[in-house]
Amino acid sequence: MDKHLLRNVAIVAHVDHGKTTLVDQLLKQSGCIRENQKVPERIMDRNDLERERGITILSKNTSIRWNGYKINIVDTPGHADFGGEVERIVQMVDGVLLLVDAFEGPMPQTRFVLRKALEAKLKPVVVINKMDRPGARPQEVVDEILDLFIELGADDEQLDFPVIYTSARYGYAIKDLSDAPADMGPLFESIIEHIPSPQGNEEDPLQLSIASLDYDNYVGRIGIGKVLQGSLARGDEVIVCNTGGKEQRVKIANLYTFEGLVRVEKDRVSAGEIAAVSGIDSLTIGDTLCPPDKLEPVPFVKIDEPTISMNFIVNDSPFAGQDGIYVTSRHLRDRLFRELLSNVALRVEEINPDCFKVSGRGELHLSILIETMRREGYEFAVTRPEVILRREQGAILEPMELLHIEVPEAYVGTVIEATGRRKGELLNMVPGPGETVKLEIRIPSRGLIGYRPEFLTDTRGTGVMYHVFDGYDTYRGEIPGRNRGSLVASETGTAVAYGLYNAQERGSLFIEPGTEVYEGMIVGENARSQDIAVNVCKKKHLTNTRASGSDEALRLVPPVVMTMEKCLEFIKDDELLEVTPHHLRLRKIILDKTSRERAHKKKEQAS
Repeated sequence: MDKHLLRNVAIVAHVDHGKTTLVDQLLKQSGCIRENQKVPERIMDRNDLERERGITILSKNTSIRWNGYKINIVDTPGHADFGGEVERIVQMVDGVLLLVDAFEGPMPQTRFVLRKALEAKLKPVVVINKMDRPGARPQEVVDEILDLFIELGADDEQLDFPVIYTSARYGYAIKDLSDAPADMGPLFESIIEHIPSPQGNEEDPLQLSIASLDYDNYVGRIGIGKVLQGSLARGDEVIVCNTGGKEQRVKIANLYTFEGLVRVEKDRVSAGEIAAVSGIDSLTIGDTLCPPDKLEPVPFVKIDEPTISMNFIVNDSPFAGQDGIYVTSRHLRDRLFRELLSNVALRVEEINPDCFKVSGRGELHLSILIETMRREGYEFAVTRPEVILRREQGAILEPMELLHIEVPEAYVGTVIEATGRRKGELLNMVPGPGETVKLEIRIPSRGLIGYRPEFLTDTRGTGVMYHVFDGYDTYRGEIPGRNRGSLVASETGTAVAYGLYNAQERGSLFIEPGTEVYEGMIVGENARSQDIAVNVCKKKHLTNTRASGSDEALRLVPPVVMTMEKCLEFIKDDELLEVTPHHLRLRKIILDKTSRERAHKKKEQAS
């Protein structure tokens, strides 16, 4: 295809600013989706977890045709924990659509994705979305975006960005606020006019850089990337230049390009096109395909280092192996190292045959991996998340986060006090929309572990918080953790109403009658600071004057529903989260009460 009729563009934005909804509209109005074709909302979010959580986790490729032009579009995640997806995608495109909410304006992740785009010298088109939202303030938001561009060191060409105003929900775009809304035509025109066509000469030696991986049950692993120069045909022999310096001669089995929502087989692709190749089982992200007589691999884009780690351990609880399909250390090892092939922001280190240290961008990044594995049939246990510390010139450094909070005025004092206890430093406080206040706080990453539930409680669910990685700084000292102990089951059996009724006087329960428990399993949170053993399996003794049916009169407080994120935030250093396809169980590392107390005394004596 004539590269002058080609545009490669990524859509980047803060989480929930409407990227995926905008792509839906572009697909519909370009004719890629028939009017009578039934398609779900958020077409690009094909992953079950993406649909359930309403967020994009993996970047997606699609393309549209408009007035003779082909526009390749990459939909990217908006959450900071999946920033690795954004970092490797910038090398695949020639420009970006920077999507910003017309009400909220630039947010923490807006800064992150824009910085990556500017560093890659990509041409930006600013899209002010959600113009239909009550309280929209487009002109103020444009000024805020300009300030952000200047702050991030944009050059003169990048500062001269076009602005388009859209409502992805209602399917229109306008170039000027006085224009009458009609359709997405103005946005298509801006992409064609302002996003440059791809560079690269078709006559030069081949360079195809792999930026993403997909999988097909029939053809196996599929590598997706941009043909930077040269051309590639089906059946060609090429050299795969690995990021580790290895070289492998392979034959291209199949070639594809993207047309709408599907991959279309091609005989040949040339410079500027985003293409997919199959038939190479060892292909990884960062590899470059080169001709045998001219090896010039593309330097791999530097990915920001992980900030949080946790240990993945083979499950050794009394209920081990009851749910899972894959339960052995070999299964766990193979799955984690396979994840490294596509998850470039992840790190895996084998501590011993039964324990693996997994490092990622944040709690959400790691919890998504855990949830994905349990749905695939894996069974394992994980430790409490820990931040990754650095040592430079004798000083201990820790990762810091830039925390942006928007809360009603009544809760400002409570939030500042809570973040202060977690070593947070207030940088800025400005009035927000309505009766709200915007806070900007620099806080250690470990200070945010377990803070979200506390924040929602403190603000009665009315507060909004976002955070983004802000480099390393001097270690801030000890941060007080959970100040309440655990309710620990004292025996193995089935929880009954009578036992739970007695236990709930001690604190909040996590289980209900009929739940199978084992000794050492955590069944609730104690109202006091120390752990306490409770017998939730205890049944009421029957007498002549008391019937067994009187259990029905016992009133139990509904148990606290513990999600994956809540469990990870709850556990202490001496506790584990047991993960199976059907259950999430909290437990002590040492199950036996006597052994646990003995180990605790030894630890106190040592300290």
